[in-house]
Amino acid sequence: MLFWRVKPLDKILETAEKKALKRQLGPIQLTLLGIGAVIGTGIFVLTAEAGQKAGPGMMVAFVIAAIVCGLAALAYSEIASMIPVSGSAYTYSYGVFGELVAWIVGWALGLEYGIGAATVCVGWSGYVNGLLKNTDLFGLVQPGALALPAALQAGPMSGGVFNLLAFLIAFVVTVLLIIGTSKSAKVNAVLVAIKIIALTAFIAIAVPAAKSENFHPFLPTGWVGANGMGVLGAAASIFFAYVGFDAVSTAAEETKNPNRNIPIGLIGSLVVCTIFYLLVGYGAVGSVGSQPMFGPNGVALDPGSPAQAAACVGSNALVCSKEPLAHVLRVIGWPGAGKWIGIAAGLALPSVILMMMFGQTRIFFTMSRDGLLPDVLSKVHPKFHTPHVITILTGIVVAGCAALLPVGKLADTSNSGTLLAFAMVSIGVLVLRKTQPNRARPFRMPLPWIICPLAALGCVILFTNLSSFALKFFVGWGIAGLILYALYGSKRSHLARENAQ
Repeated sequence: MLFWRVKPLDKILETAEKKALKRQLGPIQLTLLGIGAVIGTGIFVLTAEAGQKAGPGMMVAFVIAAIVCGLAALAYSEIASMIPVSGSAYTYSYGVFGELVAWIVGWALGLEYGIGAATVCVGWSGYVNGLLKNTDLFGLVQPGALALPAALQAGPMSGGVFNLLAFLIAFVVTVLLIIGTSKSAKVNAVLVAIKIIALTAFIAIAVPAAKSENFHPFLPTGWVGANGMGVLGAAASIFFAYVGFDAVSTAAEETKNPNRNIPIGLIGSLVVCTIFYLLVGYGAVGSVGSQPMFGPNGVALDPGSPAQAAACVGSNALVCSKEPLAHVLRVIGWPGAGKWIGIAAGLALPSVILMMMFGQTRIFFTMSRDGLLPDVLSKVHPKFHTPHVITILTGIVVAGCAALLPVGKLADTSNSGTLLAFAMVSIGVLVLRKTQPNRARPFRMPLPWIICPLAALGCVILFTNLSSFALKFFVGWGIAGLILYALYGSKRSHLARENAQ
């Protein structure tokens, strides 16, 4: 069953030409798209959660997550240059392992991008709601006058009724994606610039304030702890801070000279983001410390749990903050800069939502083009040259989830789908090296028989260190996907019909 209904790579390229998207993205746009997808909720929000799981050891967690992503990026670069079409790991799996595995991977990518986009929508609304609550518009209004009613600040599971801002930002991003890829990429470039300026300012202020005593003890929770704690648990969570670079590969079909530009976009965006993350992490830990909150039994509290919330009442600890970077600047005496960091996050996080929804629509577009989903989902707009039907449906789902559901463990849940996709791509490169050694490889990764197994192993290690909530959700999502495939995709796929003739 593993190699059941394998779709030849030449057939994949031929299919793409029948409903081709316009090639309009260059290397700079791709790199900016990658940076826009990567830098966001992870570094602006999850720094506090990583600190609660690993203390100052979250610096090591950043490195571990970066190494796993870097190894996977090399595999993505080789296979994306060979198969420069939409669909990312789904398409690659179809051409290497066959239809069943491709469906599983594509379904998992829906978990990555869909839940990831909704998660960022909720995180963005938290920043903006905080700004509305605390701003006085430079003295023009009373603080809090612009705040939304509590019922419209969060979903029903978080003490509200409807998260209005999360819903609206998902709607706006959907419209941008319908209008056109190049237009959304130009907006994204502006948002990326805002994020880079904000993080650069944070680094310039926080790094000089670092003190060596704030790094001790360096590993207060050890390497591995229960329910996703410790350095590896923090790495599994902070992995969300790197998620998105693979979205560059979903734009392969809309890229000029993809054989050259896809590797540039993938690796370039990852390198830039890793440098920023390490400097931001060093500044946050070194300037104010990041020791976890412990329970009476001496065990670190689960981040986001009621127990930690109770322990954080009245505390000024970094691990208790919902806006850690702004919090750090306020603590070290830069409240004005902290406010601007919050504003920058509010302005720039939509770029992450944009790229996650972009990746989601292109994957389901490709699955529809293969017959695994209804044909209407692969319709291309005659004016904007974008898959507008699936974009609208994705926007509705993301907006609905963002308006009604809490952030909770969604970052870990999103990571579960990502790690599966990364592992399959790494293994797929090795399979193609054996089965099709003479196929043209515009980008050949070095030492594939060392790098690919290490990438897959790294993904497995991080996956097993996710929270129990994420692992259970992943299993349920997978079962639902297999049922849907059995009832629809397995019977209606174009490859199945061709084989029946």
